[in-house]
Amino acid sequence: MKRAFPIIDLGEGSEEGAAPAHLAEKIGVACRDIGFFYVVNHGVDRDLMNAAFAQSRRFFALPLADKQAIAIEKVGGNRGYFGLMGEALDPSRGPDLKESFNIGLDLAPDDRELLAGKPFRSLNAWPRLEGFRETLLAYYGACAALGARIHRAFARDLGLTPDHFADKFDRPMATLRLLRYPAAEKAADEPIGAGTHTDYGNLTLLATDDVGGLEVRTRDGEWLEAPPLPGAFVVNIGDCLMRWTNDVYVSTPHRVVNRSGRERYSIAFFYDPNPDAEVAVIPSCVEPGEPVRYEPVLAADYLKLRLDASKPEGLAASGAKVG
Repeated sequence: MKRAFPIIDLGEGSEEGAAPAHLAEKIGVACRDIGFFYVVNHGVDRDLMNAAFAQSRRFFALPLADKQAIAIEKVGGNRGYFGLMGEALDPSRGPDLKESFNIGLDLAPDDRELLAGKPFRSLNAWPRLEGFRETLLAYYGACAALGARIHRAFARDLGLTPDHFADKFDRPMATLRLLRYPAAEKAADEPIGAGTHTDYGNLTLLATDDVGGLEVRTRDGEWLEAPPLPGAFVVNIGDCLMRWTNDVYVSTPHRVVNRSGRERYSIAFFYDPNPDAEVAVIPSCVEPGEPVRYEPVLAADYLKLRLDASKPEGLAASGAKVG
């Protein structure tokens, strides 16, 4: 395996306004090709990234009972703690060897959408760890700003106005997910931390520690390593954006195989649209004579469908809250 992913320097463009043409072109080429790329000089403070990883380690070191007290089944809205083997991204391989903790858009108790029971509108749940909430919310905000910036580059590459996506992400279903992959207890050919899958939303920003394991499958079926690059984000396109672009952009299958014999920590930020955003094929992404490949769907309906399918058999049907 070899590194085959472009490294894109966002320092070449402004953090606000339209993306420079050359930067949008680089991002567009990556999105049409493998659907994965690294970004550097991205504007998310390195100290903040380190602080988020430190808080992640503190959280996963808590007693199991403390983590289970804020479990996804109790919290709802795709928020809270997922225990080991609590998700199966590739159901044919069984549950994934990982645990995780999610937060979403931070809402006030009197938020109108929360009170109306809109999908994926829940209160975040917090462990009793000093500085945890403040650090994660700061990291969430920085990643949301970066996600919006990259979407301005998408818009320019696709021939749209710079703010085309803005009103579809002003109250997003974005999820910040802390992840811990324990070391495999015994040798295995493929100790799967996360089964082969594509991401569900528009964009994923992944920060990793120095333990490798992320692998990406090319269109011809070859698995390529995406090795850690200090301070960078690994960026990949999700299925929702692939639908919006009528398959112009590629959502690529990937997995985590932790062969290191060490714990692996990563932090993923899934930039998903507003719940009521209509995901309909962008007309400029349909060439003359080409079919429209996808029917319009509400973003919340699509995300719920995909999340339900990732639950190990019996969990989704047992009343676990995902919306």
